[in-house]
Amino acid sequence: MGNETYFGGDYRDLCEHYGTAAGFQFEFSCRRCHDTWRSAFEPYRSGRLAGWLGRGVGAVPGPFGTAVARLSTAVEGLAGSGWGTARDASFRRAVAEAEGRFNRCARCACHVCGRCWHADQGLCFTCAPDTAGEQLAARQRGFNDSVARRAYDEGQRRAAGHDAGGERQLVCPSCRAEAHGGRFCPACGTELARRTECAGCRAVLPEGAVFCPGCGRRR
Repeated sequence: MGNETYFGGDYRDLCEHYGTAAGFQFEFSCRRCHDTWRSAFEPYRSGRLAGWLGRGVGAVPGPFGTAVARLSTAVEGLAGSGWGTARDASFRRAVAEAEGRFNRCARCACHVCGRCWHADQGLCFTCAPDTAGEQLAARQRGFNDSVARRAYDEGQRRAAGHDAGGERQLVCPSCRAEAHGGRFCPACGTELARRTECAGCRAVLPEGAVFCPGCGRRR
């Protein structure tokens, strides 16, 4: 099983131990793009035989049924005892074939498919990115950064005429709809952020206040 370490977690075990579909198959994946390749299915005949006998036991009554059940149990034990060795041999064959389809990066030690492999460098495209692709990506990043700076400057220019000290309400107190800081509620039309002032001292009266908290005058 020494070859198993070469692919680490980049493969999936699809083997079936028992039943008419018993057999060996492995799926290998590219660490970069995650495309997969599956080895050819290899049937596990001992497991299939145990599955066939196991399905027929319930249909045989009396002492014959007991005999078949014992035989099925014996075959299952035989299938189980040979499973590990057969699976290991199948996996080694699958790894040998997969090594011809995947490349192991000398820098990150990951296995990648041919489309993610920089043959000239002997590295995957994650470790040795394609120059043309990096150039285009850098150009787009520069474009986006420049537009963002210009938009920020435009926002600062517009802020000069914005009433930053004005009162804002984000939720309408009447219908609880989101008001987004507008003067009137978009759902029910209630005027928002109204300042109710005391007629005597001009202090702002809290919502629902009966007396002014500044001078005690009744509303």
